[in-house]
Amino acid sequence: MKKAIFTFGLMLMATLAFNVNAQDVKIGGAEITFKNEVHDYGKIEQHANGECEFVFTNTGTAPLTIENAKGSCGCTVPEWPKTPIAPGASASIKVKYDTKRIGLINKSVTITSNASNAPNAVVRIKGEVLNPATEATPVKDPAGPVNN
Repeated sequence: MKKAIFTFGLMLMATLAFNVNAQDVKIGGAEITFKNEVHDYGKIEQHANGECEFVFTNTGTAPLTIENAKGSCGCTVPEWPKTPIAPGASASIKVKYDTKRIGLINKSVTITSNASNAPNAVVRIKGEVLNPATEATPVKDPAGPVNN
């Protein structure tokens, strides 16, 4: 009976020790943290500069490698660093939106990387491209007599 209690006690202690150690283990690796995940152009004129950038930091413990960045359509073109970003270092992904298209902007860029926290991170651009011919001309009230 003493052997059975002793064996049970050892197994219980081993199980508890394993669970405590498993909780203390951190995953580690590269992690991507963006300063801002959305860029709002606001209202911009047609053919205005449609460039912006998304600054990020590698908050992990291993080098961060951006494998790809892809816009949701051909009018959104990203440019990303091709070399690994060291832990603690910052870099940026530049995005150029083609402002020849008039109307609302609501596009995304998907960033594929080795980041353990977000291997497929998504950043967004939004705003509105105005038609200079119609937006710049104020609307006038029709001329006519004023009735009191």
